[in-house]
Amino acid sequence: MLRNYILDGILAGGMVSIGGAVLLSCDNRYVGALLFCIALLSICWFGFNLYTGKVGFLLRNHSKSALPEAFWGLLGNAIGTLLFGLLIAYALPHLKEAAVAACEKRLTQLPLQTVIRGFGCGILMYTAVWVYREKKTPLGILFCIPVFILAGFEHSIADMFYFALAGLFRLRSLLFLLLVVLGNSLGGLFIPFLQSLKGEHHG
Repeated sequence: MLRNYILDGILAGGMVSIGGAVLLSCDNRYVGALLFCIALLSICWFGFNLYTGKVGFLLRNHSKSALPEAFWGLLGNAIGTLLFGLLIAYALPHLKEAAVAACEKRLTQLPLQTVIRGFGCGILMYTAVWVYREKKTPLGILFCIPVFILAGFEHSIADMFYFALAGLFRLRSLLFLLLVVLGNSLGGLFIPFLQSLKGEHHG
């Protein structure tokens, strides 16, 4: 079971990496943001283990496997984005240049700014997956994913790919990614937490 959590996490990290690569390849940011949706669409279709798609459901998923699945999925996501980042840097060096510029810009953010940007993305990721699960439609994905990209919010797994692609393996990069994970986690739990205070049981 543990192996499956990690392997599905690696596959999810790979799909996010592909989405990130196409985003960096597009001159038109609106087209790139829309095409990035292939990442979450594929993850939902195949049932891969994406941390940012799981964390928001932890409040209501009381099975013993829920927390380990999310945690080991995050490890798998990191491995998948690292592998794909290195491969794509070798195969498409022009994308590495774009990733370096994007990552250096990210590292100028203040810590609280990074957490808040992750928080906004976490809300949208939870919404996208909830709509897919409960309403049986990809519309949440097709709207929420471009929105978080165009708004400038931070997605921890996508950022893992960008930093791996850029080859920026620094302590500062790790701290940045941890802040984004924190923001994504808080954002993913935000809606279900407030709904629990209202006595609602969505998702």
